[in-house]
Amino acid sequence: MKMDDMVIISVDDHITEPGTVFDKHLTGDAYASAPKLRTTSKGTNFWEYQGKKIPSTGLNAVVGRPKDEYGMEPTALNQLRTGCYDSGERVKDMNINGMAASLNFASFPAFDGGLFIEAPNKADALVHLRAYNDWHVDEWCGAHPGRFIPCGLLPTWDMDATVAEIKRLKGKGCNAVSINENPTKRGLPSIHNSYWEPLWKAATEFDTVLCLHIGGGNPAPHASMETPVEAWITTMPMSIAVGAADWLTLDALNRYPTLKMALSEGGIGWVPYFMERADFSHGQHHAWTHSNYKGMKPSEVFKRHFLNCFIDDAFGLKNLESIGEDMVAYECDYPHSDSLWPHAPERLWETLQGLNERQINKITHENAMRWFDFDLFKHHKREELTVGALRVKAAAQGVDTTPKSSGGAAPLAEGETPRTITSGDIMRMMQEHAKAA
Repeated sequence: MKMDDMVIISVDDHITEPGTVFDKHLTGDAYASAPKLRTTSKGTNFWEYQGKKIPSTGLNAVVGRPKDEYGMEPTALNQLRTGCYDSGERVKDMNINGMAASLNFASFPAFDGGLFIEAPNKADALVHLRAYNDWHVDEWCGAHPGRFIPCGLLPTWDMDATVAEIKRLKGKGCNAVSINENPTKRGLPSIHNSYWEPLWKAATEFDTVLCLHIGGGNPAPHASMETPVEAWITTMPMSIAVGAADWLTLDALNRYPTLKMALSEGGIGWVPYFMERADFSHGQHHAWTHSNYKGMKPSEVFKRHFLNCFIDDAFGLKNLESIGEDMVAYECDYPHSDSLWPHAPERLWETLQGLNERQINKITHENAMRWFDFDLFKHHKREELTVGALRVKAAAQGVDTTPKSSGGAAPLAEGETPRTITSGDIMRMMQEHAKAA
């Protein structure tokens, strides 16, 4: 196998939603009260909904920009690469990057639909969440059959509505939903509360994957406001281990052995020690903690229920045997700042050296197809979806990957010298953007 022969599915990318999300799915009062994309006097964009303003966050959509312009800008759609918010252009960007298919997470509603979960008017929120799902499945994904894995949001403040939405989404061909790995952060009961039992049952019955994306609930910690932001960024993927440990001890895993979770954007290098530590902790402490894995090791339960997803993880791939070759899938993370677009295949191929063709196929697309019950080859032949074939198509489409500047790097004040950006700087910038909105 050569690099151009790979078929790659990315199980973690993101949408910067356009202002037309609700235009075709709502009318009357429901449309009038739906989230609206606004523009400030300075030309920046923000979403407004039920008294809340949601500013755009720059690092969420910097793909195609010079790296020295990464930061809390851009904050307007016209500063973004069109593929961030237009699915037709996204497919072209996928082609030039050799991505056969992509699963996309929401942005302005938050990964877990938190905007709707926390909205005061829950009746309206349910209508608008369902409409968002319709846009995502029917417009964003439906316009390009076979190129996107749909991923819905759930009204988790209402379990009856949640079960109904899982069933409705399944009928639309959507086999994945994104939920908060720590719902207590949204004012909901913990995952260990019986409140969630209908969700576990429905997700199992309808074979729906629960995607747990980093940053949705458990924040990636940073030591202090003076800590360089790179330290914060470095630990972000590993922060998912907090949620993973919580979910691994979920008693529902004993009752629903086919319940499926995906640890989105969490990396894989930490997984071998995590499983080793879980086994040690259980062996050392279960006599007094009364943890119960029904005769299985925690590591065995983990391998049964959790798909581990990575962007760049050479160490993890070298230790694939300790993770499980059937439980690993690739992510591109377009258009976030960790994305290697448009050169993702080159780096992925480099890190896959030492693995055989069967393992490479599993990691690049087969595991994702199986886990998300996604038939990649229903609408396209395999030979049309290889890295090489997609890039030939992109060349014919005239896809331009030249970095696009939006005004250059932030200027320094007179007499100022470049300094390390800290966590506090980022927090202040976020507050300023929120205030401006």
